[in-house]
Amino acid sequence: MTATADYKTLAERASKELAEATATEALRWTAETFGDDFIVASNMQDAVLIDLATQVKPDVDVLFLQTGYHFPETIGTRDAVQAVYPGVRIVNAEAEQSVAEQDAEYGPKLHERDPNRCCHLRKVVPLRKTLAKYSAWVTGVRRVDAPTRANTPIVTWDDRNGLVKINPIAPWSDDEFNGYISEHGILENPLVSIGYLSIGCAPCTAKVAPGQDPRSGRWAGQGKTECGLHG
Repeated sequence: MTATADYKTLAERASKELAEATATEALRWTAETFGDDFIVASNMQDAVLIDLATQVKPDVDVLFLQTGYHFPETIGTRDAVQAVYPGVRIVNAEAEQSVAEQDAEYGPKLHERDPNRCCHLRKVVPLRKTLAKYSAWVTGVRRVDAPTRANTPIVTWDDRNGLVKINPIAPWSDDEFNGYISEHGILENPLVSIGYLSIGCAPCTAKVAPGQDPRSGRWAGQGKTECGLHG
């Protein structure tokens, strides 16, 4: 069997065995199984996943998609994470083109005219190239985030990127998530406190009205709900 086939079989088995695992159990399995060969993805909205991961691997690699369009507060949160968790290695995945180079080739504000293309160039491609260096990645996807994520397993095979994908907090409710932040004093992007409940690139992220779906602030009015990273 090839390494890919082996890992795919491993993911399928773990999906059943860890179906009811706690976040810590899932992350401990990840560290024991992959050693240094996995990375934790974070959009720097908060450090919940990073905090959990460093409990089992203090020097874990953390993936941040440096799109060139982030809020200053998001960059500040990334830098604060490095200060609070000095052992982690933040991997800044950048697009092949700078924003200026992309504007020159495709015209300015591609994110307004063709947001799917912009996400592909500035998120999907850099993610794929970075993940190609690992055998597994850990994400903060939760089932309550959106209808498209309602059936997210704790462990799965990521066929799109060709590696094992672990979603340790997939079952967490909003109360559990926010409770963890409060109880452990977890770093949180300051934009959250003023109504930005799902933070992406600045041009495509808006405040969320009270009582609305947190992801309603992403690509508002464009009929788009996902950037393509998770399906």
